[in-house]
Amino acid sequence: MDITIREARPEEYEALSALTAQAYLADGHLDFGEDDPYLAVLRDVPGRAAHAEILVAEDAGKVLGGVTYVPSGGPMADIAGVNDAEIRMLATSPEARGRGVGEALVRECVRRAKEAGRASLVLSTQTSMHAAHRLYERLGFVRTPERDWRPIETVPLLTYALKL
Repeated sequence: MDITIREARPEEYEALSALTAQAYLADGHLDFGEDDPYLAVLRDVPGRAAHAEILVAEDAGKVLGGVTYVPSGGPMADIAGVNDAEIRMLATSPEARGRGVGEALVRECVRRAKEAGRASLVLSTQTSMHAAHRLYERLGFVRTPERDWRPIETVPLLTYALKL
């Protein structure tokens, strides 16, 4: 497999929207399934693209995954400080799991954050996202429990940071 990481093109937003929603739904990360209000946020790739960088992983012209890279603050940043970049909504299509897609996307975010001179790359993750936690830890991210938060009472989020 020859994975290419690049910025998403507007004509790919619909496919990435479906892929992201499918990944979260298939893994049971949405408390209310198809009725979960966060599903609309996950599907809003054009809205995210207006305030952040949307990166995709592709192989042979097929989008296999995506991530929202927030280079510095703004409306898409949840926990980033003034010198941080942030990762949001990392998703890999179920058929591409285990092929290095998520890792390639995270590594590109690390590269961009370093190139931009950021002090850290930060992220929030659900407690149930065990495979993602293993990936982040393998890449050198460390837990930052002092930043843990809840967007709503029933959804505790864990946070990680990678010092750059």
